Amino acid sequence: MRKFSSHERSRTLLRLRSLGGLLDASIRIPILGYRIGLDPLIGLIPGVGDAVMLLPSAYIVFEAYRLGVPTKTVTRMVLNVGIETLFGAIPVLGDLFDATFKANIRNLYLLEQHVGRLGDVPLERPSDRGVMLFLGVVLLLIVAGAIFALWVGSWLFRGLLNAF
Repeated sequence: MRKFSSHERSRTLLRLRSLGGLLDASIRIPILGYRIGLDPLIGLIPGVGDAVMLLPSAYIVFEAYRLGVPTKTVTRMVLNVGIETLFGAIPVLGDLFDATFKANIRNLYLLEQHVGRLGDVPLERPSDRGVMLFLGVVLLLIVAGAIFALWVGSWLFRGLLNAF
């Protein structure tokens, strides 16, 4: 693993911060004041959107590895990208998850914890409230779907019994 000069490290961190911001926080939603990036928007393209957005996310992880971030942290970064890609594959709800989870900003936060900041304002780790809300909605939908399936099943079963 080659050593980076402080100038090279600073340039790399600035480049990664710009990329992470573009992917996760480049567009401000006017009324809400919430920021989203290109990741959830391109993720709306069925089939290929999330696969395409995996590439720049993987680049951030690769650069973290090159900068000498410990394997444990790189593994955590890979898990962040994997979780976002996996949940992002769910139509519409997955894109809402992408907009709240912000794997790239999370990974930049982890990167800065090991490499250091650039002397400017440090990144804040995204809140888990949006993720918890998303998981709560998914759980609610699963429970509602199971109740509906049981209701339809019992209705069909009663119909069959009455037919004989």
